[in-house]
This record gives sequence, C-alpha cells and structure tokens, in this order.
Amino acid sequence: MLKISIISDSDQAIQFQLEGNLVGPWVKELQRLSDEALAHQKAVSLDLEKVWFVDSHGVGLLRDLARRQVSQVNCSQFVSQQLKQAAQ
Repeated sequence: MLKISIISDSDQAIQFQLEGNLVGPWVKELQRLSDEALAHQKAVSLDLEKVWFVDSHGVGLLRDLARRQVSQVNCSQFVSQQLKQAAQ
C-alpha cells in the first residue's frame, strides 16, 4: 500500500509525499501523476521520508524520474541503498 499526498502545488511546481511501499500498481500510479505534472511543465519533487520499501519496478521508476529532473528528498538509507544497488 502506498499513500500519495500533494504537499504543495503551484503553476510551476508540485511536491508529492509518499508513505508506505512503492510496489505493484502504486508504481504505475506514481508514474501517471508524475507524467501528468511534467507534461504541464511543472517541477516535480518526491518526499520519500516515509517510504519503507521499493520493488524493482519502483526502483526503475525512481531512477527514470531522476533522469527527468524529478528531485527526491528525505530518502531513507534503505531506499538509497536499493537505488545504488540497482545502478550497478
């Protein structure tokens, strides 16, 4: 389960706060929300402080979003390590 909340939203930027596990269908939902914001030329930021686990598809999405200039803040050591291992 993943809860996705909007912390702030303006014409220029949007910040999402994620809580829970970035797995399964929630990966596609985050991708949909991020793609929609990016299509509207918004800067996108993800607060990952409350993310406990990310599956391989979630890791792939986070890496892809980072390449698309989506910032990731408050990433836990565990999730950071998952992203680093996937990059190898």
